[in-house]
Amino acid sequence: MDFFAEQARVRGSTRMLVALFIAAVLAIVLAVDMLVLLVFGHWHFGQASTIAKPLLGITTLAVVGLIVGCAWYRIASLAEGGKAVAEDVGGEVVPPDTQDPQLRQLRNVIEEVAIASGTPVPDIYLLPDEMGINAFAAGYSASDAAICVTQGCLDHLTRDELQGVIAHEFSHVLNGDMRLNIRLMGLLYGIMALSVIGRQMVWTRDSTFSFRRDDDDEGRLPAYFLFGLALVVIGSIGYFFGRLIQSAVGRSRETLADTSAVQFTRQTKGIAGALKKIAVLTEGSRLNVGNRHEVAHMMFGDVDDFNAWFATHPPLMERIRHLEPWFKERELAKLEAQMQASSPEDEGSEAQNATEEAADQAHAPLEWPGQAAGVAVLATPAVTAAPADQAAQQAAAAQRDVFAQLREAVRQPESALALMLALAVSRHEELQSKQKRLIASAFGDDVQFAAGKFAADAATLPPTSRLPLLSLAYPALKQLPQGRQQTLLETLDAVVGIDPQVDLRDYCLVRLLRMHLREACRPRSAPVDGQKKLPACRDSVALVCAVVATYGANDDAAARRAWLLAINQAFPGAAASWQTLPMEWQIPFDRALDDLDGLMPAAKEIVIQSLLSAIRADGVVTPTEAELLRVICASLHCAVPAQV
Repeated sequence: MDFFAEQARVRGSTRMLVALFIAAVLAIVLAVDMLVLLVFGHWHFGQASTIAKPLLGITTLAVVGLIVGCAWYRIASLAEGGKAVAEDVGGEVVPPDTQDPQLRQLRNVIEEVAIASGTPVPDIYLLPDEMGINAFAAGYSASDAAICVTQGCLDHLTRDELQGVIAHEFSHVLNGDMRLNIRLMGLLYGIMALSVIGRQMVWTRDSTFSFRRDDDDEGRLPAYFLFGLALVVIGSIGYFFGRLIQSAVGRSRETLADTSAVQFTRQTKGIAGALKKIAVLTEGSRLNVGNRHEVAHMMFGDVDDFNAWFATHPPLMERIRHLEPWFKERELAKLEAQMQASSPEDEGSEAQNATEEAADQAHAPLEWPGQAAGVAVLATPAVTAAPADQAAQQAAAAQRDVFAQLREAVRQPESALALMLALAVSRHEELQSKQKRLIASAFGDDVQFAAGKFAADAATLPPTSRLPLLSLAYPALKQLPQGRQQTLLETLDAVVGIDPQVDLRDYCLVRLLRMHLREACRPRSAPVDGQKKLPACRDSVALVCAVVATYGANDDAAARRAWLLAINQAFPGAAASWQTLPMEWQIPFDRALDDLDGLMPAAKEIVIQSLLSAIRADGVVTPTEAELLRVICASLHCAVPAQV
């Protein structure tokens, strides 16, 4: 699948659907204007009277102001991003130190897919009273994302199936669907406001007398009652068309999300199995929360038994056959019989939970794009390799234990802070002493001591484990007060700056952390799709390609060859002059990445493909090149290529 082509197609159709949504709002305004003119008797021979014209303008402004104001209010109430949406539908936070086997498995799966997709671990929520199989991702960007699942997911899905559902939701994070989803929630809320106001007018205390004859206007119902009833009808019509557009937006993105889930998990049986269970379960994917229709377009499955017009997702069999073309609908009967044979008591038994937890611990982790084949996301190359002797086995076991300890440590904010500092500490004793003094000055002796201990542990792991640890630490780091987050970033800059030759991996660590924390503090300010064309960013492309070529080559000649390959792919036939990368490249590189983030999606694809040409120039993809590409993709807010 061409990821960027699919993304561009979906976004193009989305623009059309949003335009239709605006047209629906205008239709509501027109209907209300006509209603006002009719109620006040100012419609004569198809033309508005002189008195009606000012009234028409006032009414139009009032209706537009009401819809826009209510929509703005709703969007503003969700300014905190994914967290706000999850809590709005009744989601409960999954504690990072939970001992519940089901929740531990959920957290482990989400952490794995986060690293596999090159994104920070999102906030995790559970809908404990929902027995249907469903889930959603919400937020403005990967930095403030939240993933919420129903209890039905935990009760009915195997680990592979749960992994498929979670990978599906992560694809919405990467595709930029979440921002539009929140805006749709606001627009629906604005359109529904007319209907709500109309109901209040109909059911006011005075309207209980609405069927009495009026002394002054015998035989007529009060105008406000009729007007309120009309608003209910008009608001309902607007909501009807809004739901149609909401459904179309949801359906247009689900096939891409299903396909992307296969890309992350490397197999189809997981997500296909989850869809099959939805098809045979009595609860299906239904939700019972009162505002379920607000979030229907962002869910994994339909929240209700809609007819075809209102369905927010393609038919289940269509989705299953997209993943498994050979599947026959009659095979669902066999699965249904198997599930009916398994009682709820068996599903919730302690024995089964213990078995699932043991299987979770033994399960081979995912691979993330950018690693060498066979390197697992929550392990290191030494761990996943097959040791040839006892010494190698012992070393692998030791690394596995150290990583597990650090993985648990990053679940708490202060420990995560200390670990981030530890990852930036040099392995040269001469520099270490200066760096430790900086840490103690900024955070005190306790944090400095913890960072020193973590640094000793992290030194036993290969450098490729640092970005996965950052992804795992991110939820805890977000909980730090903003002042402490800023102090952490400033201290990291100072610690890294002690070494006159900044290590590329130190740069990657600080760049990712700064970007994600900045976007998490102001979710609504996260970048959206840019409009720049590639020629406008030629210098930025040249610099980014130069950094990738330099750090992936053994000498200047090899770097030049790799750079020329990349530039010729980005700008075919254009003159290009290679310049050796300067010593102080970090700040210009930051600016170049920010510049490229403003490109159109199609132009970003060209940049990524050009970088891949530079990386593959020598026929070898090193871990350093893979990590650098991961940071570049995160900075450009696009997915890491599946094959590096």
